[in-house]
Amino acid sequence: MTSDQQPVQANEPERPNAVDASPNGHRTRRPRVAIIFGGRSSEHAVSCATAAGVMRAIDRDKYDIVPIGVSRDGQWVLAADDPARFELTAGRTPEVLPDDAHVVLPLSTRETSLQVLEAGQPPQELGDVDVVLPLLHGPFGEDGTLQGFLELSDIRYVGSGVFASAAGMDKHYMKVVFAGHGLPLGPYTVITDRAWRADRAAALEACAALDYPVFVKPARAGSSIGITKVDDPSDLEAAIEAAREHDPKVIVEAGISGRELECAVLEGHGTDAPRTSQVGEVAVHDNHEFYDYEAKYLAEADVDLTCPAAVPDHVSDEVRRLAAAAFDALGCEGLARVDCFYTDDGRILVNEINTMPGFTPHSMYPRMWAASGLTYTELIDELVSLALERRTGLR
Repeated sequence: MTSDQQPVQANEPERPNAVDASPNGHRTRRPRVAIIFGGRSSEHAVSCATAAGVMRAIDRDKYDIVPIGVSRDGQWVLAADDPARFELTAGRTPEVLPDDAHVVLPLSTRETSLQVLEAGQPPQELGDVDVVLPLLHGPFGEDGTLQGFLELSDIRYVGSGVFASAAGMDKHYMKVVFAGHGLPLGPYTVITDRAWRADRAAALEACAALDYPVFVKPARAGSSIGITKVDDPSDLEAAIEAAREHDPKVIVEAGISGRELECAVLEGHGTDAPRTSQVGEVAVHDNHEFYDYEAKYLAEADVDLTCPAAVPDHVSDEVRRLAAAAFDALGCEGLARVDCFYTDDGRILVNEINTMPGFTPHSMYPRMWAASGLTYTELIDELVSLALERRTGLR
C-alpha cells in the first residue's frame, strides 16, 4: 500500500433499526440494501468512489444499508458506513483491505440472511437483504460474474443480468450485438490473445485499414484504463502491449472526428419502454489527448461536462433513440450510459454502452438525470425500486 492510499478498514456497523411504524399502526420493515464495492479489477478505487457517493445520497429514512467491501484479492468484508473514507482524490486512493472476518451472502434460494464468519468464532447474523446494489466496475463484478452468483440464490439486484453485463463489458461482443441490430458503428478490429501470440505481424497488419489516429483499448476494462491514443503506426505495437497488461484481448478503434455525446438510460416500470435523459457532451481541454482516467476522476477542471448538449433537436432525438435501442439490443435492465459520436459530417455513431456507469455525484450518468429532473437521491431510489420489482428465478 502506498502512502497516498486511504485504506478502508472492515468494521462492524451498528445494526440498523429494521422497522418503521406505518400510518395504520402496523410495523413494517424498511428494505435492506447491501452496497457492494471495491473488487478485483483495476477500477477498484473508482468503485469505492461510486459507493461513497451512493452512501451519502441514499434515503436513510427509506432504506437500511449494509456496506460490503471486496478487497483486491476478492475477500468480502463488512465495511464502515463512512462515505468520506471511500472518496477518490488526487491525494488519496481508497482501498478495501482484507480482514480476519469475511461476509458471506446467502448460498441457496431458501436463505436471505448475511453472515460474518471469523475463524474460531460462531457465525454472526447480519439479517436479511432485500436488494444488492453492485457498484463494482470492470471484471469480476460488472461483467456478469457477480450477477450470476446473485442469480443462483434468487437475490434481487440493481442493474443488468448476466448476459447484458457480460456483453456490455466486452467491447468486441458489444459491437457484434449492436451490428446485428443495425446500430451504426465506427470502424474497428479485434486482436485476440491467440492471434497476437501466433502472428504478431498479421495482427498489426489487420489494423492497417483503420484511419489514424486510432485508440487501442483493453476489450474488457473501463474508466479509460489501459487506453492509448496512437497517432503513428510505429507506436501501435507498444500500445497493444500496454492494453494487454489489463486484458489479453484488445480492440483497436479508428479515431472519429467529431463530438462525444452521452445519454443516460433508465429502465421503464412494468412494460414501459426505457427512459432516456437529456443528452450530455464531454469536452476535454488541450492538456489531455482524450477523456482519460485522470480527466475523469482527478482533474475535474480539465473537463467540460455539458447537459443538455448544444446540438440540434434532431441530433438529440437520434442519440436518445439509439441509446434506448442499444439498451434493448443487449437486454439491459436498471441503468446504462450510452456513448455516441456526432461526426463532423453529421452522422451519429454508437461507441459503447456502460451497464454500471460511473455513479459519483460528479459523473455524467447522475448529472444527465439531474438535468432531466431526477435528483441523485431520487435516481438511487428509482433503481432500488426497479430491482425490487424484478422477477427472481427463471427470467
